[in-house]
Amino acid sequence: MALATRRLRSNIVARMAARIGVFGGTFDPPHVGHLVTAVNVRHALALDRLLLVVANVPWQKVGTRTISSAADRLAMVEAAVGAVPGIEASAVEIERGGPSYTADTLAALHAEDPSAELFVVLGADAAAALATWERVDEVQQRASLVVVDRPGDASPAAPPGWAWTHVEVPRLEVSSTDLRDRVADGRPLDFLLPDAVISCIRDRQLYGAPA
Repeated sequence: MALATRRLRSNIVARMAARIGVFGGTFDPPHVGHLVTAVNVRHALALDRLLLVVANVPWQKVGTRTISSAADRLAMVEAAVGAVPGIEASAVEIERGGPSYTADTLAALHAEDPSAELFVVLGADAAAALATWERVDEVQQRASLVVVDRPGDASPAAPPGWAWTHVEVPRLEVSSTDLRDRVADGRPLDFLLPDAVISCIRDRQLYGAPA
């Protein structure tokens, strides 16, 4: 095969490689801040898909509070993303079972599509705690990092050996803790949660929602 032909085919394959964002979390519940982050990162990096990966057992939060079941949290994320183009709910960590580690998730996505480019999306606080992650060297090998910044925030520097992209998203001060309290207290949830998520919470009677 001529060199020019091999290069052409290589370029075509490179262009066809899927660009997949991995935005993991407890999502208890998923709110507008999560969705705004997802759509802005997908746009900024021209991602083909951005997965909201629902943690099965969020090891960093176990023992700190009561966590809704994985099935309930997945149902809320599925309701949240609806038909938003390019944004998907992912049950990969739930299907695997056990504690949810990003290294395992990336390995599963790589096995599913070895040619895909993987991007892990996280906030500045999570980025600062990378050293505490399970098998963080595998995360570094398999994916690029995308650190979400808010306007006016100082962008953290990448740790030695890491390269990452910063994406600025609108500052929305929405707290999952406050949202759970709002459900229990009967306070308004409008414009803080997608309507479909509010309906899901009420249907499943989560966070002390009335029947």
